[in-house]
Amino acid sequence: MKKLLTDTFKDFAEKECIGSSPLYRELSLKIAEDEDILDLCTEVEKSQPIPNLLFGAVHYLLLKDTEHELKDYYPSLVDFPKRDRYLYRIFKDFCLENKEEIKVILKNNIVQTNEVRRCAYLCPVFSYIYEQTQKPLSLIEIGTSAGLQLLWDQYAYSYGTGKTYGKKDSAVHLESKVREGRIPEHLLNDVPPVAERTGVDLNIVDVTVTEEKLWLEALIWLEHADRRRNFLRAARKLQQQPLALIEGDGVSLLPEIAAEMSEDSTLCIFHTHVANQFTKEDKNRVEEEIRKLSEQRRVFHVYNNMQDRQLHIDSVFRRETKTNTLGDTDGHGRWFDWKIQL
Repeated sequence: MKKLLTDTFKDFAEKECIGSSPLYRELSLKIAEDEDILDLCTEVEKSQPIPNLLFGAVHYLLLKDTEHELKDYYPSLVDFPKRDRYLYRIFKDFCLENKEEIKVILKNNIVQTNEVRRCAYLCPVFSYIYEQTQKPLSLIEIGTSAGLQLLWDQYAYSYGTGKTYGKKDSAVHLESKVREGRIPEHLLNDVPPVAERTGVDLNIVDVTVTEEKLWLEALIWLEHADRRRNFLRAARKLQQQPLALIEGDGVSLLPEIAAEMSEDSTLCIFHTHVANQFTKEDKNRVEEEIRKLSEQRRVFHVYNNMQDRQLHIDSVFRRETKTNTLGDTDGHGRWFDWKIQL
């Protein structure tokens, strides 16, 4: 177990943190060699991404005003954070001092990073789907968390060209870049109509509840001020426009939810960076349920982390699947590739 945890933190440092979070990278490399902190991490459920959960737990307690000098190192909490050789010693001191509270969080909380900037690629993807059917979209999101991605048509977007698309006057303005390829202009100019939207999750997060909203904020990495701003603005938007969010197993509930969706609409089932927490059996169940639904109507399935990290758009009808691939996407939505063949 210890060897697995060591490798997990080293991989997190080198594959996830480089170019994104120098602070978490430094801490992860030290944690990988520290038996005391690795022992603490054995409290985490196997399906959960352990580094994210540990760092989220520490950040959550600090956001709740737990007094400790570690705050002075966190750019999310102070304007001029410290960076010196004492960082890890102080981090470890905080973890051991608050060990029991951290254990409770590690046992009971899950990583539900509701990264709203992923909507920057979802918006043109849904336009691409609408172009094929010319019917309003009925959306089902699996692993919806608080449901922020279900409101993708209520946000403004820009892609480094100086132009703004989507709902241009929205308080939520998401900026991303197309790393490879080019989005056809017509897919950006017209936001497709949405008929219905439903989110399902094993643990729905209610952003009107302070503690739950704070947990989602705690999962945002320390240096990512733009992600924090996007989240808080999208959370306010959600409070003004409540959604139909259902708590339960999204795969099992798919037939029931889909049956309520208008037949004169395009059924879209989507999930981003959720399937990495699925078992192989879960993935097979998702695909089979979608094939069953396709016996009655055409279904679009938008996903990544099923077979690989790339984002795919499956069109499934009468159990036959046609796949188009968007390409690689940054986990935080900062960039994506556009390789769809129109």
